[in-house]
Amino acid sequence: MKFGVAGGATSDTLDPRGSPDTHVALAWWALRNSLTEVMPDGSLVGELAASWAPSDEAKTWTFQIRNGVTFHDGKPLTAEDVVASINFHRGDKSVSAGKTLVEPIADIKATGPLTVVVELSKSNADFPFLMSDYHMLILPVVDGKVDWQSGNGTGGYVLESFEPGVSIKLKRNPNYFKGDSRAHFDQVELINIPDAAARQTALMSGEVDAIGRVDVKTVLRLGGVPGIRIVETTGPQYSTILMDTTSSLFRDKDVRLAFKYAVDREEMLKRVLLGHGTIGNDQPIGPTYPYFDKGLAQRSYDPDKAKFLLKKAGAEGITVDLETAEVAWPAGAIDAAVLYAEQAKAAGIRINVVKRPNDGFWSNTWSKVPFTMGYVGGRPTEDWIFTAFYAAKAENNDTHWDNPHFEDLLVKGRLTVDPAERRAVYAEMQHLLNEDGGLIAPLFANHIVGLGSKVTTPEKLSGNWEMDNWRAVERWSLSA
Repeated sequence: MKFGVAGGATSDTLDPRGSPDTHVALAWWALRNSLTEVMPDGSLVGELAASWAPSDEAKTWTFQIRNGVTFHDGKPLTAEDVVASINFHRGDKSVSAGKTLVEPIADIKATGPLTVVVELSKSNADFPFLMSDYHMLILPVVDGKVDWQSGNGTGGYVLESFEPGVSIKLKRNPNYFKGDSRAHFDQVELINIPDAAARQTALMSGEVDAIGRVDVKTVLRLGGVPGIRIVETTGPQYSTILMDTTSSLFRDKDVRLAFKYAVDREEMLKRVLLGHGTIGNDQPIGPTYPYFDKGLAQRSYDPDKAKFLLKKAGAEGITVDLETAEVAWPAGAIDAAVLYAEQAKAAGIRINVVKRPNDGFWSNTWSKVPFTMGYVGGRPTEDWIFTAFYAAKAENNDTHWDNPHFEDLLVKGRLTVDPAERRAVYAEMQHLLNEDGGLIAPLFANHIVGLGSKVTTPEKLSGNWEMDNWRAVERWSLSA
């Protein structure tokens, strides 16, 4: 099985503390497992955890680890491996992008060979969902240290070769604990093909069996090619334009609001995604979430209001560089940036679109400059998405936003059991981000994959991340 995907870079690593894009993320999930797994319908099942149970009003969680699971080198999985893997992201000196997810952990310990007890600083009914995150992959302990370098894991595939940004080759793990129910390919190659046209050509020529991020401009034509099937999945993944709230350019809330009113979302949906998505509202919670606030008014294009806000802030005639790359969005990042620059002129905003290389964008540009772009895969719960990207200390807080009231509400939401009260908390958080945050979220983009005739997928694909929540290598199969 050969996948042609985007998002690879020479800076890619097997270190789960990083922030991967699709090329290496597919390999992470092929090589390793987490304690829990989110299914395409949003339900949570055990992966390396056979079971889990809360006590002390969801402040203490006990996980029973599956018996008989081994790493690729034959080492049995133990509770100590789990504890060390979670601790790998903890601590004041942690550089992990998943650090915020484990900050609520006050203590974690193995109380038996296959039993892990987690003590939280405060109750959190959603904690088991956090253990399904791609950072929380379980790694082996070797000589007292977590081994992430070798690729050794419990997953359905064993690493054969790793060329960052180029190619990753895998072979099936014959001792996979899920047996024949998952990991159906004998061998897999993940090929990084950044250019959408080149990916399409590779699929049509048979060089690859499946591609991600099908170009919306050519999706109808590609779907008409004999032997090629198009699968489109809606979900909570959203594309972003990011304002660094600590920078001199965007420190003023009125300036941030002006830039939000300078976006014509309807036009962007039509011209950039050609309708393959839905419009966003400058906060991450969409209609697929249980606590989506339908009462939050949709922000519309209003250049006159943007002008008024800029004048109020003393920032009339503002000029900014928008630094981006094609990989910044799953589809149409450069086109969107150019269109936004055109739209913003009516508000007196001059945007210079600065195109950066795809290779190194995530490590050198994203979250490093005052004005850039990005995208975020959905998370199964409101608490998770807020914690991972909008908490002040989150490693992935790419707008560097710090709102004390939002922080208080984040804690309150975890402690609130009553659904009506919890809905009110999350509604207020959506309003805060919409009004005060540095996030411009104009679009929710659909995932579009192109498949060869021999590729079989589950009836329903996950929409959180592309390629079936980055689980395609394990979940898909190939007929003879």
